[in-house]
Amino acid sequence: MDDMQDDKQAENQRTGINRRSMLGGAAAAAGALGAAAVASPAAAVRGRGSHPDHGHDHGRGPREYVLTGGYVVSMDPAVGDLDGGDVHVKDGRIVAVGRGLRARGSRIDARGMVVMPGLVDTHWHLWTTLFRSMASSSPATAYFALNVANGVRALPSDLYQGARLALVDALNTGVTTVNDWSHNIRTPDHADANLQAHREVGLRGRFSYGTPQGYPGTSVIDLADIARVQREWFDSGRVPLMHLGLAGRPPGLVGEAVFRPEYDGARGLGLPVSYHANSTRAQGALQMVRQLAEQDMLGPDTQLIHALYTTPEERAAIRDSGASVSISPMSELLIGYGISPVKDMVDSGVLLTLSVDTLSLVGSADMWAVMRLTTGLHRGVAEQELSINTRRVLQMATIDGARSLGLGDVTGSLTPGKRADVVMVRRHDVATAPVIDVANTLALAAGAENVDTVIVDGRFRKRGGRLLDVDTERVVRSTEQAIAALLAR
Repeated sequence: MDDMQDDKQAENQRTGINRRSMLGGAAAAAGALGAAAVASPAAAVRGRGSHPDHGHDHGRGPREYVLTGGYVVSMDPAVGDLDGGDVHVKDGRIVAVGRGLRARGSRIDARGMVVMPGLVDTHWHLWTTLFRSMASSSPATAYFALNVANGVRALPSDLYQGARLALVDALNTGVTTVNDWSHNIRTPDHADANLQAHREVGLRGRFSYGTPQGYPGTSVIDLADIARVQREWFDSGRVPLMHLGLAGRPPGLVGEAVFRPEYDGARGLGLPVSYHANSTRAQGALQMVRQLAEQDMLGPDTQLIHALYTTPEERAAIRDSGASVSISPMSELLIGYGISPVKDMVDSGVLLTLSVDTLSLVGSADMWAVMRLTTGLHRGVAEQELSINTRRVLQMATIDGARSLGLGDVTGSLTPGKRADVVMVRRHDVATAPVIDVANTLALAAGAENVDTVIVDGRFRKRGGRLLDVDTERVVRSTEQAIAALLAR
């Protein structure tokens, strides 16, 4: 969710903790994951289009293996679906997909599983997981009020705790790539703490650097710190599966003296940009998307979030520019924005992707539920059961999500040459059996509890329904202690 509220006291409430002391405290708290839990992800991918190998430790599991005998849903039309298929992985890369593959390496039995690409969440405020399910019970806990109240007093370690819990939750549900839309970077220390969580947990995706809660709409984001973060974290390879972006503020929300230098600064650093735009009827009346187009700020490196209220001309501008839209149908309903325009976007040919948005509002990181709701919204608005098939919605949650983040040649499908981000879903669970139409089962029946195995960049992160290298009890306990301390402040 975008935050349109300013707080004049925000600047006076920024913490003065330095990075060295903060990271020392975060490291102490990070006993939750332990030394094994923070091993660098395997054969890592830096940047958005390239994927060189950097020789990182592969962590748990063999360097070369074949997933054998599963029902492979590749999401690649050239590969297709293979019942009784194999996926050969070496050094974190998919080598081959087929039947009866003769390959070296360990043989890992995938019979009884659907083998598919990891899910891609294209817009998630990870830090707000610190106050999961706290929104919307009173005026004081309305989403934006809650974000400002907790945001202005959040320490760097609070961002670390919220982001870490969210990333562990993502792994458990089968999300292997995430766009962390971090809209509470109050100081360089906050940025470093948030990124430390990514470094430890090790998902793929984007870190979208955003303004703090309560930040004045007349002040430009800290462009110097964005450049520092790019140097110290991304150019140096400290978060090798991640790339950097700008979580920006669009025309209509801020004036040209702010949105123009922010956009130009990000593009000057080669960074993609992301905007909450046309989220409400009032924002739709401002035609933020039209203004972005007139400012020449739409393109393949531009992501728009929510965009519930757009004109046909605006949707055509999004499509023709190559920009993408990330919808969050669960949060858009719960906050009262309205009905996600799934059918309008699909009919307009827009690159449409999915997200859970914020767990303070929606509670659950279950992208499977988001797929179900997306399918239902399209069919309900169309008043036609066959208006969209589940394969199309699976595409939104996998390959289209990857394309929207500039990672389409890296992940999003089980394609030889891409990195091995793989999820294995049990077919014989009470909640999924009997499986006749596999795409329907995935989009309409599956949930986090049916996710047996999660592989990120070739590394096993969940196996047999159990997270590996993560002490979940300590992660939960330290997060609970952090929110108790924040509320006490």
